[in-house]
Amino acid sequence: RRAAPRRASAPARALGSNPEPMGHNAVLPDDPSDLPAMRQMCLKVATDAAKLGATIMLEKLGADVVKTKANARDLLTEVDPEVQAVIEARVRDVFPDHGFLGEESVAGGAAASERALETIVNEHDWLWVVDPIDGTTNFCHSMPLSAISIGVAFKGELQAAVIMDPFAGEIFSASKGGGAYVNFKQIAVGEELSATEAVVVTGYGATDESADAMILGMRALTAIPVRSIRMLGSAAIMLAWVAAGRLTAYYECDLNSWDTAAGALLVAEAGGRMTDLVTGEPYSLRTRAILASNGSTHEEIREALVKGGVKALKDYGE
Repeated sequence: RRAAPRRASAPARALGSNPEPMGHNAVLPDDPSDLPAMRQMCLKVATDAAKLGATIMLEKLGADVVKTKANARDLLTEVDPEVQAVIEARVRDVFPDHGFLGEESVAGGAAASERALETIVNEHDWLWVVDPIDGTTNFCHSMPLSAISIGVAFKGELQAAVIMDPFAGEIFSASKGGGAYVNFKQIAVGEELSATEAVVVTGYGATDESADAMILGMRALTAIPVRSIRMLGSAAIMLAWVAAGRLTAYYECDLNSWDTAAGALLVAEAGGRMTDLVTGEPYSLRTRAILASNGSTHEEIREALVKGGVKALKDYGE
């Protein structure tokens, strides 16, 4: 008979709270340096914008691929730029001076993503980092497992986040110091204490380097062994599910800032941890190889992956 999982007796730290996790009654403050008020207004605008985008996604699930970007696996449908346009219009209507970094405004490939981030971070204190459809392959194949991801940072530090899963009817939201929520219910990471209890997810792009990382990672995790390994096809959803305790940990060897910004704040505000997969340094918008977890299992999983040969995607082939 399988033993019941061991559970932590209490959260590693007290979680913040927010009586209005979607910023419903927020108003634009006269003083833009009023960060608590700005966070609430950003939550309101991000939630409103995500709802507008979600309406389009629900109407057009299964849209045809218009073109590929960096490679044959980097898909673009007609819906991606349409969703981004309605989100950006809503943001600029309220915050015309804020920076806006959307996936569909950047050429494909890691180098282009890194250049775009560096440029806009240096130009704006407030920055919106948006993936209009995270999980485009799922979306164009009519699999209802994709999401809108909106992260808002001030001087490089995340302040507010919304991940909208229109097909599940779930809005995940978080603000710095204000906890993490799904549809007004506060969430917390899972209580698994060891990697043997962990459900771990990862991502995979059909390239030689990504295949190497996936195979090495699965071998390392199987050797522990973890409870299970999954691939869902949407970084935003996987991060949101780590925050909600549905998954224990998520790692991937190369992601863009728009894939991870919102999810990183959700995980942190739900009591979890997100770091550079290889170095263990705290997450920043520039972090491309990531590990997000419930915290208790973090180092055990990270050390197993690194010792098993998993590294940042750019370092394969060296």
